[in-house]
Amino acid sequence: MNGGTEEAKGKLRQAKGEIKEAAGELTGNRRLEAEGEAEKREGKVQEKVGQIKKVFDE
Repeated sequence: MNGGTEEAKGKLRQAKGEIKEAAGELTGNRRLEAEGEAEKREGKVQEKVGQIKKVFDE
């Protein structure tokens, strides 16, 4: 997987995490909210990995 793809997948994962977190807050579901927070963090890491890969691909 190239850096650009990894970066895009990271951003998508962050967006999914935001949605889960918001849904958890609205419904009072702490577990869903926590899952969303974790997914956002994972997405940020994945995005950074993609950025690093892009640097080394050039």
